[in-house]
Amino acid sequence: MGAVTTEPGLRDRKKAETRSALSAAAVSLGRELGFDGVTAEAIAAHAGVSTRTFHNYFSSKEEAALFHLQQAAFEWVDLLENRPADENFWDSVRYLLLEVVTAPERELAETIETARFIEETPSLLAKKLAFDKSLSDEFRRVVAERTGLDARRDLFPTLAQASVGAAVSAALAYVAEDPEHRSARAVVEHALQQLEQGLNTPLPGPSPSV
Repeated sequence: MGAVTTEPGLRDRKKAETRSALSAAAVSLGRELGFDGVTAEAIAAHAGVSTRTFHNYFSSKEEAALFHLQQAAFEWVDLLENRPADENFWDSVRYLLLEVVTAPERELAETIETARFIEETPSLLAKKLAFDKSLSDEFRRVVAERTGLDARRDLFPTLAQASVGAAVSAALAYVAEDPEHRSARAVVEHALQQLEQGLNTPLPGPSPSV
């Protein structure tokens, strides 16, 4: 009998599942035990694989813990890049952000908690700052392409990247203060409306969710 072969698609899915499981284990153990006390061996055991397998996927526990957040962030950039070319820029941004906060598979609450955990862990925060730079560069590139500008010469791509990022951070922090009565969708929509209009005229806050 010949050797059993694995379809490329199935093999890729298995690899993605293993990588995802290891990343989730790194964050889960870090939040439970404190990240300094977490080892690659513990992460591998928690995910049900060998330590060798862990090192096949990640060079460090920090890389593993950051993987989910980084993957999601670049998926969001791809969403913006793949919106219809003739769509208004702010309509594209609105679609992207509402997709981020409403798509059930994205588990917004878990993403917020993971981001908070990373911000509170010095060894992770240092690596996240380096990642944030590359993500900002990518976002500016896409903004420039969609608006016909030059990311190196024109201010708008940098301004859009900074202002959209600040608006989302503020909106999610506001929701996190009272998640039972504040709709992430409504708050993000409100933040974008305020951003589009400018801060010269403050808008009343969104109605509480019921």
